[in-house]
Amino acid sequence: MTQHKPIKKAVFPVAGLGTRFLPATKAIPKELLPIVDRPLIQYAVDEAREAGIEQIIFVTGRGKTAIVEHFDVAYELERTMEERGKDLDVLEPTRATPGDIITVRQQVPLGLGHAIWCARAIVGDEPFAILLPDELMIAAKGGGTGCMKQMVEAYDKVGGNLISVLEVPEDEVSSYGVIAPGAAKSDALTEVTGLVEKPPVDKAPSNKIISGRYILQPEVMRVLEDQEKGAGGEIQLTDAMAKMIGNQPFHAVTFSGRRFDCGNKTGFVEATLALALEREDMGAEVRAIMQRMLEA
Repeated sequence: MTQHKPIKKAVFPVAGLGTRFLPATKAIPKELLPIVDRPLIQYAVDEAREAGIEQIIFVTGRGKTAIVEHFDVAYELERTMEERGKDLDVLEPTRATPGDIITVRQQVPLGLGHAIWCARAIVGDEPFAILLPDELMIAAKGGGTGCMKQMVEAYDKVGGNLISVLEVPEDEVSSYGVIAPGAAKSDALTEVTGLVEKPPVDKAPSNKIISGRYILQPEVMRVLEDQEKGAGGEIQLTDAMAKMIGNQPFHAVTFSGRRFDCGNKTGFVEATLALALEREDMGAEVRAIMQRMLEA
């Protein structure tokens, strides 16, 4: 089997203003809004760690320093908890090895492609992952693995570039990046022959949308260097990836799990309810509350 460079770095674009969630996001980064008791960014970082990723790269903006502080040592909090005999295990996922979290600034909001390009010096000549925290990807019930781990396992087989995809109703494709599928390698893995960002419904090549997880080769940075603005007047990552198709292997992985679009309020509420209902410590109580509210 061909050996491919391992995926050890992941980029998290977290510079957005979160205007859909104002006023909650006026002073708090959207990525720190909690699904029950765990912020969105924590879910994404845990997913990356499960996949064997060691270096976390946050592309931040002004007012986003709290994201980094979430993964720092909170000395006063931990000291107080210890003195009161509180269990510190709840904070374990927020701890990071010194040097494993790096931040760079996206000083101007020019789109996802530009945000990724801002991390070029840290990525260097290595393949890397991208995780969009807005897209909350939850493993299938019964012990399934996370989305990024499934993608890394596929990458180990085929190398090149990979994106995670999901099928949506055809009337929703104009809100997403959409793939043109090629030959199927397996039930969950297919070649990608083209990519279109937010196409009109009648021009969409499929109903398979890009779902916020990527594994890309470092050459994409050189494409982004000269990338012109696309849909929405922004530098689109989808446009840069499309230029790489045909020059490098490009595949899509259909995630065998659940996706919650936490970039909008209804998706955020859906994720909160779904995960709360599955919790052993509160699921039954939440279900009872929901039943009472529906019957009122």
